[in-house]
Amino acid sequence: MRLDEAFYRQDVLIAAPALLGKLLCRAEPDGTVRRMRITETEAYRGEEDTACHAHKGKTARTAVMFQPGGVAYIYLCYGIHALLNIVTGENEQPQAALIRSVESFSGPGRLTRAMGIGLDLNGQDLLRSDLLWVEDDGFRPRSIETAPRVGIAYAAQEDQMRPWRYIAVMKSRPDR
Repeated sequence: MRLDEAFYRQDVLIAAPALLGKLLCRAEPDGTVRRMRITETEAYRGEEDTACHAHKGKTARTAVMFQPGGVAYIYLCYGIHALLNIVTGENEQPQAALIRSVESFSGPGRLTRAMGIGLDLNGQDLLRSDLLWVEDDGFRPRSIETAPRVGIAYAAQEDQMRPWRYIAVMKSRPDR
């Protein structure tokens, strides 16, 4: 089942760990749908978070983050990697969960490349899009670990140390 508006309107500190185990879905040009289970996220929370792109206010780049939760915020990192974030929270409260990894693809740039997610999908409405969305099939990770976010050396020390990186410990699968 596709995630609903109520899910996306939650604070990112609730939504980011809740995304673990959900299915990131991307429609292929031939009509098939690729589904990959989300295994790691990071939370970025508003203008007070110096690691958040919205820290310095609304710009052309960050305007998507100021929309009500349920849209994709995709930006270019190092000029080569399109990174997928899922906007959460209420209108004008910029928050987003970076999708850091999915099963089989570790790293936010690798997963977007593998799933064909590029800048052209920035601003996609995840509630209604037929190209990109998130589903809940009932799967839950065995547990969730937290750690400091990575790659944010530019942020204030206290923001660098926040345990806002969420990692799914997946359920073991029985031998077949």
